[in-house]
Amino acid sequence: MREKAGLAGRSALAHLPFVCVLAVAVWIRVVAVKGYPAPMWFGDSPGYLRAAIELRPGETRPSGYPLTLWLIKPFHSFTLMVSVQHVIGVLTGVLVYVLVWRAARAAWPLGPDGEAGRWAWRRHVPGLIAAPLTLPVLLPVHQVALEHMLMSDSLFTFLLLAAVTAALWRRRSTWWLGALAGFFAASAALTRSAGLPLVAVILVAMLLRRAGWRACAATVVTFVLPIMGYMAWFHAEYGQYGLAKASGVWLYGRTADFADCRVIKPRPELAIMCPKHSDPRISPAFASMWTHDSAFHDIPGWITGPTANDLASEFAWDAIKAQPGDYARVVVRDTFRSFEWERKPYPTPWTWRQYEFPEGEAWAEKQAVVAARYDPGGGGEPRVVEPWAAKMRGYQDTMVMPGTFLGLLLLAALVAALPYVRSGGRWRVLGPVRHWGTGALLPWATSLALLVIPAATADFDYRYVLPAVPFACVALGLALLPPPRRPAPAAAPAAAPVDPGQSEEPDSEEPDSEEPEEPESEKAEEPEEAEPESAATSG
Repeated sequence: MREKAGLAGRSALAHLPFVCVLAVAVWIRVVAVKGYPAPMWFGDSPGYLRAAIELRPGETRPSGYPLTLWLIKPFHSFTLMVSVQHVIGVLTGVLVYVLVWRAARAAWPLGPDGEAGRWAWRRHVPGLIAAPLTLPVLLPVHQVALEHMLMSDSLFTFLLLAAVTAALWRRRSTWWLGALAGFFAASAALTRSAGLPLVAVILVAMLLRRAGWRACAATVVTFVLPIMGYMAWFHAEYGQYGLAKASGVWLYGRTADFADCRVIKPRPELAIMCPKHSDPRISPAFASMWTHDSAFHDIPGWITGPTANDLASEFAWDAIKAQPGDYARVVVRDTFRSFEWERKPYPTPWTWRQYEFPEGEAWAEKQAVVAARYDPGGGGEPRVVEPWAAKMRGYQDTMVMPGTFLGLLLLAALVAALPYVRSGGRWRVLGPVRHWGTGALLPWATSLALLVIPAATADFDYRYVLPAVPFACVALGLALLPPPRRPAPAAAPAAAPVDPGQSEEPDSEEPDSEEPEEPESEKAEEPEEAEPESAATSG
């Protein structure tokens, strides 16, 4: 019993680096809630809250996030709401740690009796590798601020990372893990539509990992069923099948950045959609949607009217077909904005400042009206409570992660697989490809897709960058770690002593010589033969 207790204590000690990171992460979130008891509002926040109060599909965005707000509504507490979102943010960091730690443990398994090698390095190395990779997820102030906003991004990130976790949990996924991956991917897609195409990335990764048809079929079924159920609910409310009524509107905003009607030559009914841009401080996408330059002011029903989405969608596709080079240019340009060192006033001079903890309080009338319906006690009104708010702003001045670090994470996750060109004492040209494709590919492609999809379908925004960070951290961890190995077998029991009168020769005749067994050190060189089925793997 004492030996087991000592082993448990040593195992717990191995997680001490992450416990320290987690303690700081929890502490700063407690400071944020004490300093700012109400959520930080954004332009989309009243729409989310209204959908939660009325329990109906949103007209412009899927309602996965409003459903979560609806579940919290009986408590009538905005402070509880932001606290739940901070817990979700912490759990996102925990998932990053667990995924990388399991892959490291599979790469360096303990011995049969919990033996950890000289200086117990096998016990401590997984935690020492995994804990630093949680720092960009748990500590930067903009991650904390995004969790504090009445927005869907923190929930979306957690659900999508849960889907990736289920897909990577075992080397060859079981049907129930595939089902979990599909369900969480569908939940993420119903929280933010940017998650809709990412199920394809999950399926490709599962196929590369030889998941089998049952696991892949379970993923497809559990993804499609919630999406179909939501579309049926949407049809019952609005008389049309879809996830929102404005899918083409966002793409129109993207094309406003380059669309030239002299090149497009739209039909007369579409001429009204030719974009105007009178204020250079505001991005063309934002101006074409929300300012007086917007063509939707002249369309009945605004962006949710019966014809707005059709006109916007037709114009956007005409613009892309007529100017494909210009479209590609703005997508690449806005994707690379994610990696800039400093934040700039984009898409407007005021939007980027909304992602930081403020010094004062601001309260719009439409926010007050909808907040009173959710919490009659007035808990939604922004409040700045000192000295906690001052501590939070002081933290904000120092704990900022520039976008360049995200670019370095993605680049390092690509380069880290190159050493595996030599494996098992042999040169393997496709070794890095195989190692990377069966491990780091899924989180890396998900991270990059989260940057490209908004740039291709809407516009760049700094809050779209942060959900990509956890996946880049996981990708780097899986790319760095060697393939999994099977734990060394237990030592054979000692031979029984031979009686003095008993012959040492065996009773039955054996050949004089037999083929020697392959040394354990050589067996370990072939990871394909020694992959544990129950470990998240890096290759």
